Amino acid sequence: MQQQDSIIYGFRPVSEAIKSEKTIDKIFIQKGLQGDLFKELFFIIRQNKIPFQYVPVEKINRITRGNHQGIVAFISAIEYQSIYDILPTVYEDGKTPFLLILDKITDVRNIGGIARSAECAGVDAIILPLKGGAQLNEDAVKSSAGALYKIPICRHSNLVEIIEFLKESGVEMCAVTEKTDKNFYEKDFTNPLCFIMGNEYEGIAREYLNKCDDAVKIPMVGTVESLNVSVATGIVLFEVVRQRL
Repeated sequence: MQQQDSIIYGFRPVSEAIKSEKTIDKIFIQKGLQGDLFKELFFIIRQNKIPFQYVPVEKINRITRGNHQGIVAFISAIEYQSIYDILPTVYEDGKTPFLLILDKITDVRNIGGIARSAECAGVDAIILPLKGGAQLNEDAVKSSAGALYKIPICRHSNLVEIIEFLKESGVEMCAVTEKTDKNFYEKDFTNPLCFIMGNEYEGIAREYLNKCDDAVKIPMVGTVESLNVSVATGIVLFEVVRQRL
């Protein structure tokens, strides 16, 4: 099978990888690709809701010089889980849920650093969007010091639905954003909780902010406008630890 490190290429190998339920982060499809084999594969890609992107053939050629046939799939370094399965188990174990949603964090080092802090802080699961975030590759795992193997990682296509599910399940949604007057240390974090952290450039999407029950900020006295998202996440996570201990 045409396979190299964390990629698989070619119509049949990619199709078989999907059918065997390998966890695929995304698929690159050569622009203008046609034919019956492609139509069959594209149907499987859409059916399984795998993120895909049309790219020039030159981009695929830079990834592999093998007979890629215009298709390259990136295999995830970790296995994703579902928050619909994780949350009931947390409650059944008698724990107070402690969750984290990352809204399209694009830097693998930030993802890794956040996962490391989250695992140390006892976070029950990290929830990611299906599209738009960084690929959880070996660099992310390395940056996390292996934490990405130890903490459940969930990936879902509709975060609005996930937020609504969490709220209906008794979990308070709290945005960490500068667009509020409440400092994080002024809030009670002892109840079931899910933080939402925004991406490095645009912050938290408005549609998610509007769904939140509350919002907190980290006060700053310097001249730089914002903290690195990994650092900011660590600060609020360990305030939860402090309060719950």
